Amino acid sequence: MSSDRDQQTTSARWRNERGAALLIALMSVLLLTALGLALVMTTSTETMIASNFGNGQEGLYAADAGIERAMQDVLTVADWNTILAGTNTSAFIDGGSTGDRVLPGGNTLNLLQVANMANCGKVAACTVAEMDTVTAERPWGVNNPRWQLYAYSGMNDIIPTGTVNSPFYVVVMVADDASETDGDPTKDANGVLAMRAEAFGPGNAHKVIEVTLARTDATELERGYIGQRGQDEQNRRARKAAVQTPGKALTSKEFGIATGGKMVM
Repeated sequence: MSSDRDQQTTSARWRNERGAALLIALMSVLLLTALGLALVMTTSTETMIASNFGNGQEGLYAADAGIERAMQDVLTVADWNTILAGTNTSAFIDGGSTGDRVLPGGNTLNLLQVANMANCGKVAACTVAEMDTVTAERPWGVNNPRWQLYAYSGMNDIIPTGTVNSPFYVVVMVADDASETDGDPTKDANGVLAMRAEAFGPGNAHKVIEVTLARTDATELERGYIGQRGQDEQNRRARKAAVQTPGKALTSKEFGIATGGKMVM
């Protein structure tokens, strides 16, 4: 009898141990699955970060290239007031300013809405009062820039050879510079303009660069980057010569961080 009871006890113990082993195996499988999912998510996240960084850098270069391309056409314009009036545009355009542009990836871009966002921070048409409103980005009141579309096209068409392969679309706008305090942002009185380039691309990449242009005694342009917004608010660029007021001496070439479009020296 004792032997039978021992056998029954041993059999019950084995059955209990087989249940514990199954539970441990299931927990191990769940743990390995969780580790595998975590690894996949980490890899995917790193890939997305790298992709977004690459798109951001390419967008920055696209905006820079758009500025450089538009400058070549500005050089040929004798009366910059025609640019400020919107009657003179760059040759770097892909048609009229109305209608949507379809970007790679399926997103659409409305050029007039881009200009409205720059002028008053909304996609609808801006009133004069809205454009004159003092904000952190536009603190000059009645002298706030009134951006006019000047150049807009895909980066693939920036040179006629067709050798550029880029998914970015660039919009370049021109306005009277805010340092001119004549109260009339529709007219240029000091030979200085402001230019703003916005590049749009994959993954909602969006880069903005603003520069100033000034006529010099040599009838050439001096260029100075005054700000860089979008994803790189605190970045600084100083590879271009600083803009000087025509007829004045350039006493400083130090650039600081842009704040509301002004340079902090």
